[in-house]
Amino acid sequence: MAHAPAYRRARDEIDLMSRAGFALPAFAEHAIDALGRVLGFAASCLSTIDPTTAMVAGALKTGALAGRDDGDRDWAQIEYGRDDPTAYRALLARREVVATAHTATSGVIERSPRMSELMVPLFGFHDEARVLLADRTGPWGGLALFRGADDRPFSPAEAGFLGTLAPALARGIRTGLLAGAVRHDEAAAVGPAVIVVDTRDHIVQCSDAAAEALQRVAADSASGDPLVSVQALVTAVRRVARGDAERMPRLRIRRGDGVWLLLQAAPLMGEGRSGDVVVTIEHAHPQDVIDLVGAAYGLTARENEVLRLVLRGGDTRAIAGTMGVSPYTVQDHLKSIFAKVGVASRRELVSRVSFDQDLPRAAAAPPAAGIRPASGIRPASGP
Repeated sequence: MAHAPAYRRARDEIDLMSRAGFALPAFAEHAIDALGRVLGFAASCLSTIDPTTAMVAGALKTGALAGRDDGDRDWAQIEYGRDDPTAYRALLARREVVATAHTATSGVIERSPRMSELMVPLFGFHDEARVLLADRTGPWGGLALFRGADDRPFSPAEAGFLGTLAPALARGIRTGLLAGAVRHDEAAAVGPAVIVVDTRDHIVQCSDAAAEALQRVAADSASGDPLVSVQALVTAVRRVARGDAERMPRLRIRRGDGVWLLLQAAPLMGEGRSGDVVVTIEHAHPQDVIDLVGAAYGLTARENEVLRLVLRGGDTRAIAGTMGVSPYTVQDHLKSIFAKVGVASRRELVSRVSFDQDLPRAAAAPPAAGIRPASGIRPASGP
């Protein structure tokens, strides 16, 4: 294959960068640059995914998509509310690593709601290659590359090459999420951080704390437009209400300053509220993100259980009793955890994995006093 040496060099370069400890924006920039030197595309979108809920948590866009968020709300509605053959959740369900819109629709891209209703009319894209970036701990991200009307569709060889990049790209996202220190100059938001979205997907109420939280995330180039996450949660809740899904959605987002946020959504109960959805935003506690953080460090299920008990303050004997193992087994698990996390003591371990997430939570309560019509953020557009 004529492109094989160039593909191999790009793959080796991305693999090396994935092990270098880059923060996520830097890793994404370098990886897309390396990919662009061997594979033509009009735009790219590298998304982070919550590995527990398989929901997109942020996006980094380049090319024709850079600075474009005008289709993000519609994208989230289609991705989580419609059946599309190359949706990330569809790839995950089929255990597929890579798919192209052209191949998945047998060349009739109108069969893809995302392509026919969004990508073609809004951006002029006529093919999309998607790569699910997952490892044994779950999906960590997704890569989407786009080609225009004058470009040829992605070939099977190109799709195959993209599939070989999945392990390194997943590693780069996983480690990139852990890079960077937490700032200590933030006071906890006062009052409940609550957003209410009506049946037309309009934000009708937003607390001051929620508006501030959205603005902080929007200012972070590594997170993308936070309203995409809000819309994704709302659409996912409606799937649960229809019986198409079983679990109420939640999403963890790490801001550029290292603070983890927990977003949750549920139907809003009450007279005149049928179909409305409430979204709450909180500062995550260590226990809220320990499964994600443990997976990012490559901990096993048993090691993650030990870590969870350490964060609860358990000593070796107490942990052994809870797990039904000997104290020596617990010590062995701790040695392995220390090595993977890069610490030498329990105190260092707790400090490293908690990300200082002990700020008081914003109350996760239904709207009450202090909730008013949204201001200071861009509400979802629509008729």
